[in-house]
Amino acid sequence: MTVRVATLGFPRIGPRRELKHALESYWAGKSSLADLRTAAAGLRASAWARQKALGADILPSNDFSLYDHVLDTSALIGAVPRRYDWDGETVDPDLYFAMARGSQADAGHAGCAHAAADTTAMEMTKWFDTNYHFLVPELTAGQTFRIASTKIFDEFAEAKALGYPTRPVLLGPVSYLMLAKGKAVEPLALLPQLLDTYAEILGRLAGAGAEWVQIDEPCLVLDLTDEQRTAFERAYARLATSGPKLMLTTYFGGLDDNLDLAAALPVHGLHLDLVRAPGQLEPALKKLPEHVLLSLGVIDGRNVWRANLPDLYWRLRDLAGQRDLILAPSCSLLHVPVDLALETALDPEIAQWLSFAAQKIEELAALAKALNEGEDASFAAFSASRIAAVARQTSPKIHDPAVAARLAALDEGAARRASPFAARRDVQQARLSLPAYPTTTIGSFPQTAEVRKARAAHLKGEIDDTAYAQYLRVETRAAIQWQEEIGLDVLVHGEFERNDMVQYFGEQLAGFAFTRAGWVQSYGSRCVRPPILYGDVSRPAPMTVEWWRYAQEQTERPMKGMLTGPVTILNWSFVRDDQPRETSCRQIALAIRDEVQDLEAAGAAIIQIDEAALREGLPLRRGEWQHYLDWAVESFRIAASGVRDDTQIHTHMCYSEFNDIIRAIGAMDADVISIETARSQMELLGAFATYAYPNEVGPGVYDIHSPRIPAVSEMADLLTLAGKHVPAQQIWVNPDCGLKTRKWDEVRPALIAMVAAAQEMRAKVSAREIAGAE
Repeated sequence: MTVRVATLGFPRIGPRRELKHALESYWAGKSSLADLRTAAAGLRASAWARQKALGADILPSNDFSLYDHVLDTSALIGAVPRRYDWDGETVDPDLYFAMARGSQADAGHAGCAHAAADTTAMEMTKWFDTNYHFLVPELTAGQTFRIASTKIFDEFAEAKALGYPTRPVLLGPVSYLMLAKGKAVEPLALLPQLLDTYAEILGRLAGAGAEWVQIDEPCLVLDLTDEQRTAFERAYARLATSGPKLMLTTYFGGLDDNLDLAAALPVHGLHLDLVRAPGQLEPALKKLPEHVLLSLGVIDGRNVWRANLPDLYWRLRDLAGQRDLILAPSCSLLHVPVDLALETALDPEIAQWLSFAAQKIEELAALAKALNEGEDASFAAFSASRIAAVARQTSPKIHDPAVAARLAALDEGAARRASPFAARRDVQQARLSLPAYPTTTIGSFPQTAEVRKARAAHLKGEIDDTAYAQYLRVETRAAIQWQEEIGLDVLVHGEFERNDMVQYFGEQLAGFAFTRAGWVQSYGSRCVRPPILYGDVSRPAPMTVEWWRYAQEQTERPMKGMLTGPVTILNWSFVRDDQPRETSCRQIALAIRDEVQDLEAAGAAIIQIDEAALREGLPLRRGEWQHYLDWAVESFRIAASGVRDDTQIHTHMCYSEFNDIIRAIGAMDADVISIETARSQMELLGAFATYAYPNEVGPGVYDIHSPRIPAVSEMADLLTLAGKHVPAQQIWVNPDCGLKTRKWDEVRPALIAMVAAAQEMRAKVSAREIAGAE
């Protein structure tokens, strides 16, 4: 019996975000398409070489992407929305980036890689319960499919030429259709046509020499309808004999009631996520035919904690003596940083508890060597693993008795506002005197190259605290003055002092550690460095009050206090795995509550507590939803509820499907919620209308993830659409999200147009009121 090591995908961005820099240089017109392709090829070659050197036996290809692997799949099968006027031949880079980012006629190369048409980007949402965003496929009645991109074949050949026989990665047809949105068609109805194209893809891969294909079907861990189960059966009955052997790959959860279905599919291998669902191994062994090769996801592909190798060894030793096995991460390593060795400034005690993508492959290789040759063959690795496990369990940095005591003393009143919204609304309006369709932004303004340069210089000690603070005050004051000039009603200070909406707070909270190079991809070229939540959380001192006070002194208009909520801080961090997530979330909630109360005491009339990741954390199985929603909503309310009635609490959510959780959103009892709706053309507001959401809503009218500058008429049309779902008196006007990643020459005209659209809507309201009075 033999145990081998496989990776299901490696981080695309490069150890030092080389892909980000190459993409943004190309989009800005500073480099050519040839330069971008050269940089991408170099990253792929380096990734294959590194994985092989670390001990991986089976390497992936087609796991690399210039933007998103789901978009790559749409390009591969020619699923191009009609608005792009595609000629039906190949999906070239101009079209690819237009689908990802939108395009504008006068934007040229900087707008979207030469695309000429004025076209919106495809809708974007979260990849299952991760913070990775994917481009949602758009399918229509009469949809046809054909091979329209050679990327999967080219990268397989590229690796082969470098001496790396790879296992190409392909998103499975059923999961692709389940993730898609259909217009006048149910996506699964398109399966027969899609299977013809998939069969052709597999055939071409076989012809190129591929022995195996990793075919990802993450939707197999979801609750499935009978129709969806039948779709899986039909798909693999067709594809099992179309080309290479198929490694059916599931992750992010257990198969559970879908185990019988998966075990009966005529595939050659099956990957199980034993990190998220360790209990599924034994039932799977009883169900799976012996000829099916088992791939076991035993190393966490989504978190950064070092594995306990001796424990894994004893768990797998007997099985490894009975059948061939593949050891792998639980999912693609896309979701973790590249290499812990780059973290030279990290606390050594904490660093020994961690494992990034490179280290996870080393862990797998050590475990496989021990299972193949005996435990002593990996003596050094196992000893280090034992020492790290004990050190983490016994470290005084983990537990704070004061935090535990405060949590134990919480009562129900801490999560409840003093009065219902109807009463709060009247006193808030009396304090704020806002017009109909009040305008605001979500929080951040562009983090220009100059802002980033000043921050880097401060970190390096090249400018002192006083000079850096003065620079930030100048930027803040200019942003406030400009907001006043264009007529925004509720202002923000711009957040120039903040590196990231989670990192900024985590750096000031006890219980968090931070990396220098621990970047992971969020979408496209956007990368984040998730904090590492290793211990009990508390707030040693106020975090935002002084900057809010300075900003409010610059204007007589309301200045929002800007905070990130406890659920989002939790979900966008690498969270400790030695206690329930809800316990950590409540600890963070108490820390944010302290900040909210300090802001109110300083005079803030509006405080925004962003919960962008509330929906993202929802468990994949519906039966587990209520428990999560109960503690997530409670955590938000703990953070938000310690204020007076006349203090207005805002929250923000982006890229979330709200229909199934609208009652939980209502239960948050925020006075105002702003949401992403521009790309979906206000589609998400249907849930708010059906529920008759009582509080106020800011549906985004400006897609900030695209360089397009929407016209006044476009935004006014969106607000008119919003009015069909939500009464006008409940509507705020704002962008979809923060403006940190955009440029000022995009933001300025877009926000001027947004204010003009709001004024246009106010005029219509006034006209209706006059007509009604007459």
